[in-house]
Amino acid sequence: MDLKVIYEDNHLLVVEKIPNILSQADNTRDVDMLSLCKSYVKEKYNKPGNVFMGLVHRLDRPVGGVMVFAKTSKAASRLSDQVRTRTMKKTYQAIVVGKCEKSGDYVDYLYKNTEKNMVSVVDKKKKDAKEARLSYNLLESRYSKKDKREYSLVEINLHTGRPHQIRVQFSSRNHPLYGDQRYSSYAKVGEQIALWANKLELIHPTKKEKMIFECNPPKEYPWNLF
Repeated sequence: MDLKVIYEDNHLLVVEKIPNILSQADNTRDVDMLSLCKSYVKEKYNKPGNVFMGLVHRLDRPVGGVMVFAKTSKAASRLSDQVRTRTMKKTYQAIVVGKCEKSGDYVDYLYKNTEKNMVSVVDKKKKDAKEARLSYNLLESRYSKKDKREYSLVEINLHTGRPHQIRVQFSSRNHPLYGDQRYSSYAKVGEQIALWANKLELIHPTKKEKMIFECNPPKEYPWNLF
């Protein structure tokens, strides 16, 4: 499986995550991005034994876009600190059902049912509920003749990183994501969720310079509506 490398140096490996590929291996033993990155480095540099590759953050399995991996333990530690302190900024694009307001700030409390792997909006007093915050801007709204419904292209800034956060917060406001089999009643079998991690901003772990990495969603339906 070809790995799309966006940037690489001695400390960082920035790649385009493939939709429907796991970020990290689980008990399904399906292909995952962490293993692909290790294989890439091992083959490219002919490295013997195990290759170090630090998983700094995750993207949901169906989501594609920019991911950064750490090639050294020092980079892994410093990038993880940026995730924890929220100095690493992640920007997403999504296509949602309906016409959104021009901009908005969503604040909710989310609860994850681990047995069903489902997340829901709950009262903040519920045990294990966690605050979720995001802001978005509407880029464009278009009517789809194919689906006979209106869609909105939005750009999203995450202020917290809760599981399924974007999908649940928009769905709870009657703007589910296109193709979201889990949280949308409009989704049809076989549709690919329209959620893409299009921009990642971070501070280089050794150079201390601000770096911005971007990649665009695929030029296929429904992205090609916009």
